[in-house]
Amino acid sequence: MHKLYYQFPNTWFGDCMPYGKGNEFYLFHQRDSRKPGPFGEPFGWDLATTSDFVHYKDLGTAVPRGGDDEQDQFIFAGSVFEGEGQYHIFYTGYNRDYPELGKASQVLMHAVSEDLVHWTKTQDKLTFTPQEGYDPDDWRDPFVFRDEENEQYILILGARLQGDKNRQTGRTVKFSSKDLKNWKFEGDFWAPDLFVMHEMVDFFQIGDWWYHVVTEYSDRHKMIYRMSRSLNGPWIAPKDDAFDGSAYYAGRTFCLNGHRILFGWVATKEECDDTKNFEWAGTFVAHEVYQRADGTLGVKIPETIWNAFEDRQRMDAFELSCPGGVKQKTVSQNCGDIYSFEADITFSEGTRRFGIRCYDDPDTEKAYQFSFHCNENRYIFEKIPNWPWFTCMNIGLERPLELVPGEKYHIRLIVDDTIATLYADGVALNARAYTKPGDSLALFCDEGSMTVENGSFSKKLVK
Repeated sequence: MHKLYYQFPNTWFGDCMPYGKGNEFYLFHQRDSRKPGPFGEPFGWDLATTSDFVHYKDLGTAVPRGGDDEQDQFIFAGSVFEGEGQYHIFYTGYNRDYPELGKASQVLMHAVSEDLVHWTKTQDKLTFTPQEGYDPDDWRDPFVFRDEENEQYILILGARLQGDKNRQTGRTVKFSSKDLKNWKFEGDFWAPDLFVMHEMVDFFQIGDWWYHVVTEYSDRHKMIYRMSRSLNGPWIAPKDDAFDGSAYYAGRTFCLNGHRILFGWVATKEECDDTKNFEWAGTFVAHEVYQRADGTLGVKIPETIWNAFEDRQRMDAFELSCPGGVKQKTVSQNCGDIYSFEADITFSEGTRRFGIRCYDDPDTEKAYQFSFHCNENRYIFEKIPNWPWFTCMNIGLERPLELVPGEKYHIRLIVDDTIATLYADGVALNARAYTKPGDSLALFCDEGSMTVENGSFSKKLVK
């Protein structure tokens, strides 16, 4: 049972449509009952609020799903925003039975509210129906923003061309409106033909840069972004175009009081088995997005989450050196299933690898580890020993990180039950860990040396 990360009891957290007002974030999201599995029972949108991502208030159902014979049998993702004197939701109404009846399964729909809590479906006949040449069953996840320069609203959504479902014709399409009632189709907004489908599209500006975010499931199963000096592109791919690994999915962002938060979820694995694949929905985990000097984006842990751990135990600096093998040092025992750890790590020239082991058993030498491969400029999550092959399905559980001897890397780790989250200089990776072979936290170094400074550990959450 997670003690920090959010998951409403007996449900699994799906796509989140965030909004912020005052000091509160409003998390509109789907709750999957897993009866009998993902997308088994139809769902609408539920609502929880938080000001710190530690304490949450449940407000129940915000937008109820329609009947089995209605377009919004399921309520898929959408956009929450304020405009023209009230709050609006444009959402995806999905009926899984409609294709057999010759109807489009996914149609955009509309609801309004005066207080963000109580919503009324307008049943307006919207002009967002799948356009000619686009797949009528892949037309979802609208996102609305204000184009101040042209005094209009822009709605973008994920789509794909009609035809073979395996073809990588995913694209973001665009509509414009002056009044939120009459909409004009503007064609493709970004059509790179890199992915089968664009999901959970997002769009925002920081300084002189615009950012377009897409979740894709056909390349690396992750959230990616592109950047441009103009709202209309051209879109530049940064060297690292992702926010996390393949376990972190379908996030949207919202900026409140100067903090832009990414609202994604860490997927569970089938049958809670390390060796099996990820499945839809899971547990909410927040990243804070920030802009680097070159315009690219990094993520860090929101300070309210980090500060939820108290009575931090400081650690003395130490060095691990092992020119011809591996050396490990246990830094904490009896860790339990909720803790945080941070340190500054520097490695020497020629070092092959270093890392952090959690749920470590020093006697059996079984553990999970975040392993930094110095010669490959990446770090990965894995289970050791990886025998019998394979002990953990970790495809996509890696992140690029330029690793330079002599440079100091600030590492922050949170372990909350089956979720391990690591941040390394703005590069994050979430993973699931189910078997928990031990109860220690350790650092290790292969064929080289490393120095660990400013280390601290806490397993006590503020109540």
